[in-house]
Amino acid sequence: MPPEKVPGRVVGRITRGTTNTNRLRRVDRWIARHPALRRTADPLVVDLGYGASGVTAFELEARLRSVRPDVEVWGLEIEPARVERARVQLAQVRAGAGVFAPDARVGFGRGGFEVPTPQGRAPVVIRAFNVLRQYDEADVADAWGRMCARLQPGGILVEGTCDELGRICTWIEVGADATPRTLTISLRLSGLDSPAVAAERLPKALIHRNVPGERVHAFLTALDQEWTRAVAASAFGPTQRWRATLDALVSGGWPVGARSRWRLGELTVPWEVVAPTA
Repeated sequence: MPPEKVPGRVVGRITRGTTNTNRLRRVDRWIARHPALRRTADPLVVDLGYGASGVTAFELEARLRSVRPDVEVWGLEIEPARVERARVQLAQVRAGAGVFAPDARVGFGRGGFEVPTPQGRAPVVIRAFNVLRQYDEADVADAWGRMCARLQPGGILVEGTCDELGRICTWIEVGADATPRTLTISLRLSGLDSPAVAAERLPKALIHRNVPGERVHAFLTALDQEWTRAVAASAFGPTQRWRATLDALVSGGWPVGARSRWRLGELTVPWEVVAPTA
């Protein structure tokens, strides 16, 4: 990729920079299946706030190219030193070092919520993970608006949070009009004590709303209760217990769709199910 135009003003704050290999595999697989990526004529994807290492951008490209061989991933960071470090990594990849393809369509630049890209291209997907955790809830709408304004028609923002190993992940799909559409929870089922652990990693728009009287609290409570009731199914493995849990939620009127993703420890609900009450 050619270099981007240097932004006049970078919008945002430097994140902690925590980066672990394979940390974002769950959300990457979800993006790979999304119709927005599969249908676009210009598959540019932005990894916003990739952290101290560019590895998540390389992993994202590797996972998406299986469904879109022409995908391009543009990593953005506010701190110049991180950008330079990622470009050194890119040179090493180009030289054949490491596990990523030397011809990986990956590039790195400096930027924040204003999302500068090569030639000003509009991305189809912006993945912003573990970026808004340090912000106030009141800052979320503005950040969403800035990022979504850069999307191509039909594009999506995927904004979420995960733990250090990527075993607990939650994310919100936001449309190009900056309107949230869905919440997805994705958990490693092996060794899972309770799906309520997802509350610790909710996106900033919801994490402070997990209190009685809020929709997200009601949903997580129902999820945890059905998990407890499904304990008998654990004799057949955690996946069967998870399926039984979600089947019970559906029977109770909760719109938990995308059954094909259940085996991955994943569920997706419409935003109105968990949206803040005020």
